[in-house]
Amino acid sequence: MTGKTQTTGTPGVRQFTVGADDDGVRLDRWFKRHLPQVGFATVSRWARTGQVRVDGKRVKPDSRLETGQVLRIPPGGESTDRPARVRRPLTEEEIARAEAMVIEQDRAAIVLNKEPGLATQGGSGMKEHVDGLLDAFTTHDDDPRPRLVHRLDKDTSGVLLVARTPGSAAFFSKRFSGRTAKKVYWALVVGVPDIAEGTIDAPLAKQPGTGGEKMYVDEVGGQPARTRYRVVDRAGNRAAWVELQPLTGRTHQLRVHMAAIGHPIVGDGKYAGQDAFLTGSISRKLHLHARRLIIDHPDGDKLDVTADLPEHFAASMAQLGFDEALGDTPMDAEAYAPPTREQKKRAAKAHAKQVRKERRGERRSRSGATTRKPGGKPSGKGKPARPGGSGKPAAKRPARGKPAKR
Repeated sequence: MTGKTQTTGTPGVRQFTVGADDDGVRLDRWFKRHLPQVGFATVSRWARTGQVRVDGKRVKPDSRLETGQVLRIPPGGESTDRPARVRRPLTEEEIARAEAMVIEQDRAAIVLNKEPGLATQGGSGMKEHVDGLLDAFTTHDDDPRPRLVHRLDKDTSGVLLVARTPGSAAFFSKRFSGRTAKKVYWALVVGVPDIAEGTIDAPLAKQPGTGGEKMYVDEVGGQPARTRYRVVDRAGNRAAWVELQPLTGRTHQLRVHMAAIGHPIVGDGKYAGQDAFLTGSISRKLHLHARRLIIDHPDGDKLDVTADLPEHFAASMAQLGFDEALGDTPMDAEAYAPPTREQKKRAAKAHAKQVRKERRGERRSRSGATTRKPGGKPSGKGKPARPGGSGKPAAKRPARGKPAKR
């Protein structure tokens, strides 16, 4: 548990020191993280009656905590609220399977290379999944359980980030939701896109009658979905190796987008039927791999991780004559990186200039003011009629030295 338990003069009273991972968290959220057997109703009652205190002061359930503060918590609360979670013991084979997927790990994160065919989370009839193996990374019963902060489809392999603590889970989740996490996928697709590099902008929605398990392009009611792609190499007109960068995070986004432009991912029978399979000895498994992830780390550094291809994908690459080294060029981070302060200033100035220009045009059209030629001189068109006149433009004066035409 984050923080240190201390002995006090009052029997049963507990004290905890707020750790760095809990800096800024609400009091009720702290209880949910560290004392989940104490329910919200109990926390609210303790706060209202002054039984729970922070640095000796009364607090509310939504009060924010700071690193180093000391929480005073009264005894009890467990018997009237939900019981503490009981962890399922893992077999030696399950522990070995979990450890075999680890790429790297530190105090805040565990990065896995998820194997294809293994679900990220459990569901109806789903007994084997990554979430069920995460207890393999805890040593003591009071250690916080590692948490998933994003997902990969069951048949998609590659980089999967797991947070070690509730604090790091909140930190990483904010980076994913804020679209600052940079993700690169590799895929083999049927055929070769006519345009070698571009952005697919096609809104997606859940297909009715599929229970939310299948998506489709819906230009009217779909949610915005954008994917950048780049053809890395091609095997004649038969297949292409593409790099995919999701700019949004919709379900099955990469699979639906590639199928929508007529180049489904090899092995994706769900969205392309038999058109998704290549003849010959190319595997019928899905060829979609989360190759690389770049994300901010709570320690202030960047976490930059690359995952090796699974066996079936690597074999297909070799059979089609693709060299993996061609794809290891620096990823295009420009599409993901948040604008700098200077870029924001330039964009704001350009926008303001455009608005002023449009408003000038609106004022001229409303008032009938003179328009200007490219040289800057009035064209003479649009001049108002003279006061008291008939409303018609005044006749042009004859040029000096020449008679007027009659």
